[in-house]
Amino acid sequence: MPSGLRVALAQPTRIFIALALSFSSCAPAYTARADAMTSTIQIGNSRLDVVIEEGPLAVSQADLLEWVRWAAESVSTYYRRYPVAHVSLRIIPFEGDGVRGGRTFGDGENAGLIRIRVGSQTTMAELKSDWMLTHEMVHLAFPSVPENHHWIEEGIATYVEPIARVRAGHFDPAAMWAEVVRDMPQGLPSADDEGLDNTHTWGRTYWGGALFCLLADIEIHRETQNRKGLEDALIGILNAGGNISRDWNLEKTFERRRSRRRGASPFASLPKDEGQARGRGSQCPMVATWN
Repeated sequence: MPSGLRVALAQPTRIFIALALSFSSCAPAYTARADAMTSTIQIGNSRLDVVIEEGPLAVSQADLLEWVRWAAESVSTYYRRYPVAHVSLRIIPFEGDGVRGGRTFGDGENAGLIRIRVGSQTTMAELKSDWMLTHEMVHLAFPSVPENHHWIEEGIATYVEPIARVRAGHFDPAAMWAEVVRDMPQGLPSADDEGLDNTHTWGRTYWGGALFCLLADIEIHRETQNRKGLEDALIGILNAGGNISRDWNLEKTFERRRSRRRGASPFASLPKDEGQARGRGSQCPMVATWN
């Protein structure tokens, strides 16, 4: 693992495994309904208030609410509930087409704010194929961490988004795997890489973080004989209160009460020196695993 990555590969996978094993997979089912008059969507016990700002759009209000519902269903399917109790979602029209400029913020206790832009010429077909709103909603399910660990926030959102859409029936699995094979190598380190904490390129932040999640997911499945996956660890973090309304450091994000199964905190063996070398360039486990 490159220098600057906070934990060696064996450490985060053990942390994720411990978290995955320590949480029950049982969770209440969710239902969705929309009230077009109030632009409110209810997902289980969570409320999404949708504000469509003034501006010309080729799609209708009903189309936009359906698009929001698809993204919310995808995230709720993966996390087995919607991540926060309340979201304010502002849709901002712009001249052009497509979906752009998604941003997600904490907005009070157990609440979030999402701003996203939709082009004036955007079609319903483009909304159906959109990934960005689901990506932004995944951000709701993880606490805000210091800037040098931004890769874990974007990596989780990049990795979880297509899986969540597939599981909810909103994305084709073959298309998802084609995109993973095409895009994941963008996260591999170069020879002079300084680690995920210190290499703030787009590829390393988004796809490097996603590749980290992929390797962790593989190890969890391997060590639990496919009984658990990365989602079990992420759901555990969410159920412990770790959503976007919280500002946590990376250690607190993974810290839990002592596991009843293992009898020790999964953070007990973390290295103390965050700058300790983890492997550089072609020696990085990410490179070996991907190749």
